[in-house]
Amino acid sequence: MSAVVVVPGTLTLALKPDQALDRKSLHLANALLGNPEHAAGLEVLVGGLKLRFVTGAAVAVTGAEGVVTLNGSEFPLNKAVRVAPGAVLDFGPALFGIRYYVGVQGGVSVPGEALSAGASVTFGKPHGQGFPEANHPARRALDPERPVVARVSRMPEGPGDPQARTIDAGTWLRLTTEPWTLSQESDRVGARLMGRPLEVGQTAPASESQAAHPQPLPLGAVVLPPSGLPVIALAGRPAAAKSPVIAVVRDEDLDLIGQARPGQMVHLLG
Repeated sequence: MSAVVVVPGTLTLALKPDQALDRKSLHLANALLGNPEHAAGLEVLVGGLKLRFVTGAAVAVTGAEGVVTLNGSEFPLNKAVRVAPGAVLDFGPALFGIRYYVGVQGGVSVPGEALSAGASVTFGKPHGQGFPEANHPARRALDPERPVVARVSRMPEGPGDPQARTIDAGTWLRLTTEPWTLSQESDRVGARLMGRPLEVGQTAPASESQAAHPQPLPLGAVVLPPSGLPVIALAGRPAAAKSPVIAVVRDEDLDLIGQARPGQMVHLLG
């Protein structure tokens, strides 16, 4: 089973759910199709992608909301649909949220890089002919006109950790009460926030120690670089941080950050 990428979007990746910036949406696509939880799918940034199916398949599109068509007719989102050989799935610009997720029954092969025009995407063999009977609540995409609200927790200081990961009360209050805006420079590595810079608050020896002994960087960690502008670590983050980690976004809210648009307001609640 396969399809050909006719026109690539701004960025289309084949990846597993733990690599997706909105993991819940890819998990939903797999659940709708009866795929294993770990099955790979496509992450489509903004839109602009066209898929021509060489063979028939069953498909589900989740995540962002926009006009998606199948052979010119509107394609239902958050639903498993069978498509015939030769059918073309066309993704218009995302109107809510920013990343579509495409699941195919049997899962998508993972090339490990962005898809280019004319690339062939291979699907696995479906485990069954039908779709699961269970009802899966549809996830509404983010309204770009509304602030994204994500809860954060303080990063505990590990035993023997030479770097102070806690921040003073004033800096924590500013982090969790002042509005932030998602920067245009955000990417899969990190969601970069713009606003009034925070006080980094490290002494020179502590800063040198942090650089010499980088600490593990968990998913959702809020890093405070020398600029004082927080960065939220996302799926493409490095393994370790050279700047202090001052907080962590709660896992259940992290997928919201992955669907936020540059320029959208972000509120971090402590």
